Amino acid sequence: MRRTAVLGSAGTLIAGTLIAGAMAAPAAGADSRHHGDREARGVQIAADRAADAGIDWADCPADWAIAAPIQCGWVSVPLDYAKPNGKQIKLAVDRHVSTGTKDERQGALVYNPGGPGGSGMAFPKRIVTKNPLWTKAAKAYDFVGFDPRGVGHSAPISCIDPQEFVKAPKADPVPDSEADKRAQRKLAAEYADGCAERSGEMLPHMTTPDTARDLDVIRAALGEKKLNFLGVSYGTYLGAVYGTLFPTHVRRMVVDSVVNPAKDNIWYEANLNQDIAFQTRWNDWKAWVAQNDAAYHIGDTPEKVEQAWLTLRAAAKKNPIGGVVGPAELIGVFQSAPYYDSAWAPTARIWSDYLGGDTQALIDAAAPDLSDTAGNISSENGNAVYTAVECADAKWPTSWKKWDRDNTRLHQQYPFMTWANAWMNLPCATWPSTQRTPLDVRTGKGLPPVLIVQSTRDAATPYEGAVELHKRFKGSRLVTEKGAGSHGVTGLVNPCVNERVDTYLLTGKTDRHDVTCTPHATPKP
Repeated sequence: MRRTAVLGSAGTLIAGTLIAGAMAAPAAGADSRHHGDREARGVQIAADRAADAGIDWADCPADWAIAAPIQCGWVSVPLDYAKPNGKQIKLAVDRHVSTGTKDERQGALVYNPGGPGGSGMAFPKRIVTKNPLWTKAAKAYDFVGFDPRGVGHSAPISCIDPQEFVKAPKADPVPDSEADKRAQRKLAAEYADGCAERSGEMLPHMTTPDTARDLDVIRAALGEKKLNFLGVSYGTYLGAVYGTLFPTHVRRMVVDSVVNPAKDNIWYEANLNQDIAFQTRWNDWKAWVAQNDAAYHIGDTPEKVEQAWLTLRAAAKKNPIGGVVGPAELIGVFQSAPYYDSAWAPTARIWSDYLGGDTQALIDAAAPDLSDTAGNISSENGNAVYTAVECADAKWPTSWKKWDRDNTRLHQQYPFMTWANAWMNLPCATWPSTQRTPLDVRTGKGLPPVLIVQSTRDAATPYEGAVELHKRFKGSRLVTEKGAGSHGVTGLVNPCVNERVDTYLLTGKTDRHDVTCTPHATPKP
């Protein structure tokens, strides 16, 4: 799941690093069932066309920064699957062919990194760079990435001018008064209106089930009878929805760092639960910083580290660092530590250098670069897709009293991310387009065993999500990294996990029972 963002001036949102997404069977009733039937027929029509057309693979456009031997192409899909002969949009895809022999090849492995709003186009580079965790899988599979609808090169959506989106400093997400809350509510409503103004035609069709249907059309265009899929974070929800809609089309599926797919969790409750999990992992990092005080000199107890954080926030609020780094921008940097263990040492070093009088690293990490227009367009697009998918997938509370009550309560015990997360999602309260009812994720006839991988202290996708999907997908196998909390377990060195992922992808076999692994190595200063 993409997490998090902070509302600021000009109705902008600053996207952080990563949450997940959702959505939909239409509401109950004869009309909605008829609509669902039309969508099912529409995806079949689109898949048949794609199978006939295939993909014209060629060198990627020069400005995509994707070099040969990776190839790029396009897959056409309906904007609205209920109208398969209506407007079409093009989805960007890329691939690196498998490195093994013809006899070793097992097809294509399609990847989604999460978001919603993340691009999977970097996935084939794992073969180019000879990533050691993926060399065995690379012998068996073409690695295929794609930009989901609305993302990157695939009919990209937008909600605000990208240069306005990145401007800083933004308001402190933790409100001091009712006036602060009113200002943030105004910005959220303006952002929602901006999405309608700039991307209104796309908004009703920015749902997870629509992206799952796109995934099935991509499968057909690749010439694959069944899909091999790797999904991380929000990509796990995309996989869960795909497995529910197309159970007989799944060959192998690995889901890593899992969104809880329960209908009542998508998406309002998911974000509240995330606030709690982020605080837990923030506390883990503070303890690590304290244990390594000899290296960082921030504080030798978690309490002292927390006080140093509050002091830093207060100073940046009074006088933004470098004129551009306030509390909102600080969260954009520091949230990386609860997300990923790989950020523990770099984030602590930036902080330590700042306390030692060198502010430049912190400014470079937190401040926007207005000259990076391409990067700013990408950041704004990612945030727009995140918002559009989560708002379209489910009906959100419209009562500000409920938002205020829930987030005020959570902030008392879990202050690190709660209000920042609330403002990130508040546009959904006034969303100007259709909001669906989440799909009832469950095992369908023909669904093969799915491999679920999860750490117990994950901040972005709490562990309960993996347990819930495990219950819903009969025959699935759960591999738990106990005591760890980095988001994206399959990208880390842990032989207990890595070997099981390889075995599953290469043979389809899982352990007879669920497996608990010890954590990967703790980061070193």
